[in-house]
Order: sequence, then structure tokens, then C-alpha cells
Amino acid sequence: MKQISLFTDGACSGNPGCGGWAAILRYKGHEKELCGAEKSTTNNRMELTAVIQGLAALNERCEVLVVTDSQYVVNGIEKGWAVSWKKNGWRKADKKPALNADLWDTLLNLIALHKVSFQWVHGHQGHPENERCDALAVEQYRKLQE
Repeated sequence: MKQISLFTDGACSGNPGCGGWAAILRYKGHEKELCGAEKSTTNNRMELTAVIQGLAALNERCEVLVVTDSQYVVNGIEKGWAVSWKKNGWRKADKKPALNADLWDTLLNLIALHKVSFQWVHGHQGHPENERCDALAVEQYRKLQE
């Protein structure tokens, strides 16, 4: 199974506001950058979208290490929050609707196709790929603001 590193970040100008996302896929020294933006979104939606788009770009089952500065994404998967929300009809423990259920559902489906693990990194702390993803995401949403 191919071992892929997936670096992701999302950014938003206002929350909600214009948002951008970026992902870098790395395999054996080769990299592919993906990025995009939405006019009206939230930071958390952009963080989820970055991971989704990165995983969706894979053409075969892979072992993927997702490196992200989003505790929302990492905890949502690693602590089982998203699986519980889905099992409970996209409701949280307090019975309130889970936010971003559409994206969480897509992410869970993509994760099921691969062997995925997550690594959280501090954002804006000099991690090269995280900084690159942030720059791409910001560049994307700024294009929408022009």
C-alpha cells in the first residue's frame, strides 16, 4: 500500500466569510498541491474540505498520514465524535445538531476507503508544509475578495 503524507489547512476572512483551503499530497518525494475557495463559509468547513479534497484525489487505497493544525478535525475523528454524531442522526450528546454534518459524512466515507491516521501540528509555528498550505488557502480566498 502506498504511504502518502497529506498536509492540509483552511483559512477564513471572517467566520463566516470568504474561505480557502489547501492540501499538499506527498508520495516518494513527489508533491501535488490542491486548493480552492468559497465565498461564504467557516474556518472549520475549510479545514474539513482540505482533508476531503486531499483524500478524494487519491486513485487507490493508500496509507495516509494527515498532518493538520485543526484540532476540530483531529478530535472529530480520533475521539470518535463524528462517528457518534452520525450514529445519533447527526446530533451531538446534548441533542443539538452537529455542525458540518455533510462534510463529516463525506470525510468518514473517504476515511473508510484508506488507512488514515492524523497528526496535529501547531499552526503558524513554522511547520513548512502547514505554512505553505496556509499561504495557498489565504491566496485562494483573497482572489474571491478582489
